[in-house]
Amino acid sequence: MSNIDKVVLAYSGGLDTSVILKWLQDKYDCEVVTFTADLGQGEEVEPARAKAQSMGIKEIYIEDLREEFARDYVFPMFRANTIYEGEYLLGTSIARPLIAKRLVEIAAETGAQAVSHGATGKGNDQVRFELGAYALNPNIKVIAPWREWDLLSRQKLLDYAEQHGIPVEMKQGKKSPYSMDANLLHISYEGGILEDPWSEPEESMWRWSVSAENAPDSPTYLELTYQSGDIVAINGEAMTPAEVMTYLNKVAGENGIGRLDIVENRYVGMKSRGCYETPAGTVMIKAHRAIESLTLDREVAHLKDELMPRYASLIYNGYWWSPEREMMQTMIDASQKTVNGVVRIKLYKGNVIVVGRASATNSLFDESIATFEDDAGAYDQKDAEGFIKLNALRLKIAGKKKQ
Repeated sequence: MSNIDKVVLAYSGGLDTSVILKWLQDKYDCEVVTFTADLGQGEEVEPARAKAQSMGIKEIYIEDLREEFARDYVFPMFRANTIYEGEYLLGTSIARPLIAKRLVEIAAETGAQAVSHGATGKGNDQVRFELGAYALNPNIKVIAPWREWDLLSRQKLLDYAEQHGIPVEMKQGKKSPYSMDANLLHISYEGGILEDPWSEPEESMWRWSVSAENAPDSPTYLELTYQSGDIVAINGEAMTPAEVMTYLNKVAGENGIGRLDIVENRYVGMKSRGCYETPAGTVMIKAHRAIESLTLDREVAHLKDELMPRYASLIYNGYWWSPEREMMQTMIDASQKTVNGVVRIKLYKGNVIVVGRASATNSLFDESIATFEDDAGAYDQKDAEGFIKLNALRLKIAGKKKQ
């Protein structure tokens, strides 16, 4: 890591990245550029500017990336109905490619030779940040302090901050015992009592949703309008992708929707227990499958389902910028041209219930064929006999051999 004069640091303004900022200055004797992204985490990002300035930083980037995040990352992912290991909606995973992209772009703008992040050596985020950075700039250097230093506890970080005069805002009241990460798609919780997979999360942990028991006794109905696989309006009101997610997070959270408690397989090899709140995403994936059920050809839908676990693993493991993910995205997006229409859903005590779906232009549902009443010759039921016999032929041959 020689010849590093300038580094772009993904900077939150919190304890970890503030210590990293000072550590980079001392360890590498370099200039540090800070980058703080607003991805819809629900907290002010501007205080990071004053914090960085107090530590002598001259080049400070603070950017509102909510629309880009929703439009170019979350929505494309949900076109594939993406779920990792059957449950996780990839809220943290999908944010990292955008942060990596801006780190590399800012490095180019400012003449920095390296980028740096605060991800630990045990987690997935180090992989996601760095694979993205190398894919976008093969010559970039990456500094990962958690893999270099010996400040491996919160107390050591606090001691370092005190020793070097780094201001640390100690929040009033009881400090949350959890490690949390939030953006428009979700908020995650790890650590504390969650490190025991048997321990039930405390009700006070959850930030975005009420419990199903405390949700309203009356359901909430929504109509989601889809265009090419994306929600473009709710209850007839046009919305941008970020507005869609903000609205659904609020309404679904109020109805106790979006909580998840899982043990997942990290890419680095260990199992990890985490809890997640994903109100908007939980609604989006349910409703999207509903409109696809009406508008997608059977084999196209089934092929998408076969590819989805691979696509999910690519995102989880940090390969958003890989050629295989981009190839799959092209195919997924092509499948969505006919995914247009309206889905009506009922939100009730933790449940997302599809109660209606319609597509004036692209519905493949033919009532004259599907009806249980007289179909007036639209479907000849006698045709099924030959279809069954042909498909049974190999089974009958095998059955005779067993006899």
